[in-house]
Amino acid sequence: MGRYKRKLYDAVKMNDFRDLINRYSTLYSNKVAFEYKETPNSKDHIKITYGQFADDIKSLATALINLGLMKKRVAIIAPNRYEWCVSYLAITASDMIVVPLDKSLPNNEIEDLIIRSEAEAVIFDGKYSDVFSKIAQSKNSKISYFISMDDCKDFLTYSNLLQKGHSQLVNGDNKYDNIKIDNHKMSVMLFTSGTTSISKAVALSQSNICEDIYALAQMTDIRKEDTFLSFLPLHHTFESTCTFLYGTFSGITVAFCDGLKYVQKNLAEFKVTGLVCVPLMLEIMYKKIRKGIEEKGKTKLVDNMAKICNGLLKVGIDIRRKVFKEILENLGGKIRLLIAGGAAMSRDAIQGFLNLGINLLQGYGLTETSPVVAGENDKFKRCGSVGFPLPGIDVKIANPNNEGIGEIAVKAPTVMLGYVDNPEATAEVLKDDWFYTGDLGYFDKDGFLFITGRKKDVIVLKNGKNIFPEELEILINKLPYVSESMVFGRPCDDGDYKISAKIVYNPEVTNTMFPNMSKDELHAKIWDDIKENVNHRMPAYKYIREIILTEKPLIKTTTQKVKRHEELKLILGEA
Repeated sequence: MGRYKRKLYDAVKMNDFRDLINRYSTLYSNKVAFEYKETPNSKDHIKITYGQFADDIKSLATALINLGLMKKRVAIIAPNRYEWCVSYLAITASDMIVVPLDKSLPNNEIEDLIIRSEAEAVIFDGKYSDVFSKIAQSKNSKISYFISMDDCKDFLTYSNLLQKGHSQLVNGDNKYDNIKIDNHKMSVMLFTSGTTSISKAVALSQSNICEDIYALAQMTDIRKEDTFLSFLPLHHTFESTCTFLYGTFSGITVAFCDGLKYVQKNLAEFKVTGLVCVPLMLEIMYKKIRKGIEEKGKTKLVDNMAKICNGLLKVGIDIRRKVFKEILENLGGKIRLLIAGGAAMSRDAIQGFLNLGINLLQGYGLTETSPVVAGENDKFKRCGSVGFPLPGIDVKIANPNNEGIGEIAVKAPTVMLGYVDNPEATAEVLKDDWFYTGDLGYFDKDGFLFITGRKKDVIVLKNGKNIFPEELEILINKLPYVSESMVFGRPCDDGDYKISAKIVYNPEVTNTMFPNMSKDELHAKIWDDIKENVNHRMPAYKYIREIILTEKPLIKTTTQKVKRHEELKLILGEA
């Protein structure tokens, strides 16, 4: 695909986060930047303007500078909340290094990462008080300042520091204004998902992230009138770059979700127009939409109307949102844009959202690439692909096989500086300015990129044939009662693998569809469905030969990626 198709919109390039904060106070000062509620059942919404946001960043930054933290590492751990966003930018705009930590880590891993990060201060949600009380008594960490986002008698508090910084500014303290940012040195230190023993610390610069925002802004139409619901964890680059940083660069309102079970309610309450999410959530949302249509006996009508709407769309007439207004009302009525990344997604679900008049853009990226590498844009899409490389980003397929599938490698100003204090791991993935992702994929004839799976997850049979688990999982997950699945190779005595699938089913759905079935009968029914809907669509060497059924969700990261290695240990009895 020609490079001209990558760029649709003109965009402003930022050098560093100071440029971003300057946009808040000059372009959007009176506009609402954040909206949230104190509790899920609160009727009152708290709204904070961009002008207030910029002032709070400067006040907190001034207080942190006066604690002597310049050039030091400062960790943050909390659920998505306004104070997290202020802290992130106050730290990075003051020549400090931010270390965002996963809010779902168990206490022992929080302690391990605090030690590994060599952070000298931590800003945390009050619910972590116990673990930081323990760390405060330990001699293993370098933490000098413990700052609670909530009222707490045992620690410094965010609110007191904010007030103190404001007073210092009023009294003429100009240390913040005199700081010069080196946008090419490490500013953000992120631990990859996984246990602390194998997680690596990724070093990103402000230039890395600003370059990614610049590329995204040339591809996607995010407007200052938009409201995006923030529910993926902010410590992860997908949410922090796309919703928080790129979103506020564009002047949107960021609404904080009350929790996963409140997503549908929040879509309506906050009048949400956009969402950055993982495919698993969209798959679940789509299945609920289809189930609601089926229960009303309108499946045939909806499918026929979708064909008519898509036919009219080809001649420039778009009536989708009018025709499917009732369905869209169940999603809050305002949703217009979904940005998905992190895993494969079924074509049925992708097309289903597009049929409703919702612009769904698939993308691809990694923490090490700040994160977005490729994506669909508002004009060029291909169902099942992740689009094409963003402007300024080069992608190649290394060592392709006879089907054109090989390892995806990236050369771009968004590629990380390296893994912190781990030159061996850095050298493994950074070679001649190319970052080797460990993901497999291919380009089609028009330049669209398709991901086939992780290099380490490919099942290589004795006869040399390759099986990509995600290809089979997409078909399994289309079954209406399947919540999720994992395909793996069970080692055999002859050195080969038996292709197997662990299937998580939804008991509410199976009880409705197959009432009074015993577990053995349910197993037989699902096995028949696998043979009919999966195996018969594949060559014999890809046949699933064994299934394991469970109601228990698969082990996942906080961004809903399945931890295959841990699942496999459980299945094989090695855990």
